[in-house]
Amino acid sequence: MSRQPPTSQPPPVQRLRLRYAKRGRARFASQRDFARAFERALRRVDVPMAYSSGFSPHPRISYANACPTGCASEAEYLEIGLARQVDAGWLADALDAALPQGLAIVAVAESDRRPLASELEASWWSLEFPGVSSEALADAVDAFEACASATAQRQTKNGLRTVDVKPAVVSLEAGGPGVLRVVSLAGTPLVRPDDVASALESVWPALCPTAPEIFTRLAQGRLVDGVVVDPFGPSAG
Repeated sequence: MSRQPPTSQPPPVQRLRLRYAKRGRARFASQRDFARAFERALRRVDVPMAYSSGFSPHPRISYANACPTGCASEAEYLEIGLARQVDAGWLADALDAALPQGLAIVAVAESDRRPLASELEASWWSLEFPGVSSEALADAVDAFEACASATAQRQTKNGLRTVDVKPAVVSLEAGGPGVLRVVSLAGTPLVRPDDVASALESVWPALCPTAPEIFTRLAQGRLVDGVVVDPFGPSAG
């Protein structure tokens, strides 16, 4: 018996971009965990998704630059393609109500059709070091800025890898007691907030938090004059 050719699906009628947050214990959800929860919410709300063509059609969902597992975020992004027009406000409220606690839809807007990843060139992070004094953080920042390179070691599937964090860090400054604000570039290799924390501890060993660090992405978008400009509106940095 000959195999039937794959079904050709019509192109999306509407493309929407969503900004979502991972808060509290939801920061420990992996990107795969979030994708499963998001697709369940789409089905629960009966969102009219467009599907890809081929032998195994799947809903048109594009994720971009997801934060590492264990990090909280107020600025994660994805894009969906729909088979018919829906109201962006209705979609935001309906999906937000259908997602598990700790996952939230922050905003929904029409896509401008430019590749989403190209608009996410930098991130603004909060790095919290519990129990660390402002003086110790200031000393660590001074040591980081004074050195030619600052490395962190990361465990990968191919073994231990050393990453120079310095070229990716645009700015590093105090954000209050026990808190640093970091603007970092999205690039290859991608420098994560835990890499920055490890590099700081390597150049200033006296930086010893009394509990695990907490990392939160506050914004991501284009970098304009050292400021991260969120593609959905207000800038940060």
